[in-house]
Amino acid sequence: MNAKDSAPGGLGLIEALVNTLDIETGADALDTVAGRAAFSLTESEVPDARVLREALRTACLAHAGHRPPEGAAAPPLDRLLAEAPLRVTVDAAGAAALRPAAEPAGLTARVAAAIATAAADGTWARLKACEAEDCRWAYYDRSPAGRRRWCSMSVCGARAKMRTYRAKRG
Repeated sequence: MNAKDSAPGGLGLIEALVNTLDIETGADALDTVAGRAAFSLTESEVPDARVLREALRTACLAHAGHRPPEGAAAPPLDRLLAEAPLRVTVDAAGAAALRPAAEPAGLTARVAAAIATAAADGTWARLKACEAEDCRWAYYDRSPAGRRRWCSMSVCGARAKMRTYRAKRG
């Protein structure tokens, strides 16, 4: 994926967080110093970030019309976000925005602000998770109808279509 394909605004943060785990290989970017630095996380904050990541993945799967993987035990996202205090700010031009109440803002508060903003502008439901069970990568659905199923048609979509074709051929 390139910057053109990434989600707009604060949804880019959520997309990047969900995509820190490569489900196929099990590689977790949050295990690395660079991966934690990308989200301003300390090593002690990683377990909570992983819980948040999986709750976000579950929401992205729901946006795409999918149930979470069997055995997934991610807590409801709303419960996690309830711990993220936000405040309304109004700038000199009169534009209002939701911002994390504390500075520096924690990851959960930044995610909560991003979701609130995206929900208000109608883009939150376009952040989805790939249908492929061995992928589940988050992506922003830019298709006109908003019905995209895979993070990449050339990879996950092609694999799914090939599996369907092979199954029909017997």
